[in-house]
Amino acid sequence: MEQISIYERNTELLERVKAGDTEAEAILVEENAGLVRTVARRFLDRGTEYEDLVQIGTIGMIKAIRSFSLERGTAFSTYAVPLIVGEIRRHLRDDGPVKVSRIYKRQGVSLMHEKNRILSEEGREPGIAELAAACGLSVEEAAISLDAISPVTSLSDFVYGEDSVTYEGVIADEESENESERICDRIALSQSIGKLPPLWRKIVLLRYYRNMTQQQTAAALGLTQVKVSREEKKILAELRKELS
Repeated sequence: MEQISIYERNTELLERVKAGDTEAEAILVEENAGLVRTVARRFLDRGTEYEDLVQIGTIGMIKAIRSFSLERGTAFSTYAVPLIVGEIRRHLRDDGPVKVSRIYKRQGVSLMHEKNRILSEEGREPGIAELAAACGLSVEEAAISLDAISPVTSLSDFVYGEDSVTYEGVIADEESENESERICDRIALSQSIGKLPPLWRKIVLLRYYRNMTQQQTAAALGLTQVKVSREEKKILAELRKELS
């Protein structure tokens, strides 16, 4: 039986999905589960269990399947990764392990608005007792409220009372912007390496994954150091061509 590439297989299934084949969608999710797991591993140690991250990432995968256009001219994995990343990041942001009381959050926002007003009008930093008095709170309540919103104030609260601009919209999140790109690059590189001849794959494994020198690689493969050097140049040229 003639083997087909991952790209061709995904395209075939996506065409069936667009035609209303629900079974094809389930198959596509299952066959791309490895991609979801690869992305999910990037978000370990952030307060959510790995399997939960996989489930959340799968939602992003399903959204990618249902919204992908075959006319895009890009690989499905390249399109899917940002949606998977976005779904996981949205969960971590909105449903993280720290649950803040809505009352304390509202009070904290009021305190911050009062603080910003004093800073803007009087050019000074108010003390917590002054803020508490202005908002009709005790000093203890003010302290709890400010502490409760401190992890999220810079992301989700309105900027100086503007009801259409949040801190999240004006502060660049470099990690968020680059996360998808980095994962896509790794996936593309892995797929390109998988297409190389067996000898070239062995050289890549020894040189770049096991950090062996050219001489050590040559000894392991029964080649000369000059041969390894020449083949390595060919490999890099081929990968550049493939990735471009």
